[in-house]
Amino acid sequence: MARFRIEGGRRLSGEITPQGAKNEALQVICATLLTDQRVLIDNVPDIADVNNLIRLLVDMGVRVERRGAHTYSFKADNVNLDYLDSADYFKQASSLRGSVMVVGPLVARFGKAILPKPGGDKIGRRRLDTHLVGIQKLGADFVYDRDSKVYRIKSEGLNGCYMLLDEASVTGTANIVMTAVLAKGVTTIYNAACEPYIQQLCRMLCRMGAKIEGIGSNLLTITGVETLGGCEHALLPDMIEVGSFIGMAAMTGSEITIKNVAYNELGIIPEAFRRLGIIVERRGDDIFVPAQEEYTIESYIDGSIMTISDAPWPGLTPDLLSVMLVVATKAKGSVLIHQKMFESRLFFVDKLIDMGAQIILCDPHRATVIGLGEKFRMRAAEMSSPDIRAGIALLIAAMSAKGTSVIHNIDQIDRGYEQIDVRLNALGAKIQRL
Repeated sequence: MARFRIEGGRRLSGEITPQGAKNEALQVICATLLTDQRVLIDNVPDIADVNNLIRLLVDMGVRVERRGAHTYSFKADNVNLDYLDSADYFKQASSLRGSVMVVGPLVARFGKAILPKPGGDKIGRRRLDTHLVGIQKLGADFVYDRDSKVYRIKSEGLNGCYMLLDEASVTGTANIVMTAVLAKGVTTIYNAACEPYIQQLCRMLCRMGAKIEGIGSNLLTITGVETLGGCEHALLPDMIEVGSFIGMAAMTGSEITIKNVAYNELGIIPEAFRRLGIIVERRGDDIFVPAQEEYTIESYIDGSIMTISDAPWPGLTPDLLSVMLVVATKAKGSVLIHQKMFESRLFFVDKLIDMGAQIILCDPHRATVIGLGEKFRMRAAEMSSPDIRAGIALLIAAMSAKGTSVIHNIDQIDRGYEQIDVRLNALGAKIQRL
């Protein structure tokens, strides 16, 4: 299994461009199953999760051509539905969380889908109820085989309806939208997720011929159509990478410019880092982070300790809380990090405590960070990456630490970050892949 050896304490400088958005890529690639026409997608990140999904579609019979380093064409004009019953499909789909989003397109277009219980990060329970209940309300029938842990979904015809989602799930909303675009009649989805990536998916579907109103809000109205056609689509930059680079610059005291970030789509991410005392300057569509020897966490007006928590868009994405927690260890002041969505995502803090960080894990969802300011410097350590976001947080910690650290299980980091070692080494880091 691959690992990183990181020489800490090196300052970075220069420019770096974020990859295409991982979460958007998984959605729009699944959407190519909705048509037999060619769909061209640009800015696709070369990362494990996306590559595994593309491989899954190829094995299902989708014709995929790589037109450039980050450009692919998809044509699903000869999908092999028998492959869904194969052992190879079960193995592939169960190892990839994003495979859940093939269900909506397959049911909408072919009236059939099979889904092994999907894998992904080990960050606690990640329910599929929102996906399955929403698709069921449109007219699909579900059977769950507890022995084989496989969902079998069939439909004799989908019909639009009103639904109120029990949670504003991003992937759940995407799956239901992809099902509803080919259902008869009108579907109304209330409490829909409205992240930029959902907006991107909806705009792509509209270019394919779908009729979707309310894009960007939590109330979507979809009028079903008979068929969808092809289109061209470009992914947004990955906002999680943008936030990771901001945190990396702060922890290493580095001056870097993050290029072409689609600033207007970042929501409150820049402001959340400013609350930790980090200078984040907008320069056109770039972000400039100057070298800072120290930064101070804000407190509330009444002097109480700042709380940073995740929330549905336009709130702060939960995928950045691991990075913000690490960044807070070097700040002056204290902050409560409240991770509401996943009950196991903060368990990596024990590794940061071993590196000298002052953190109190209050419960599975909350951690209090006592920032020690410029006097604090992480100790090098040997550790293992439990998931994608904790993995990048541990990499940031190692880059700021005194000495040489080793991170095992970096396959988790590779699932979400394209050639992160090569790109950071170009800025002055010293990361060796072993």
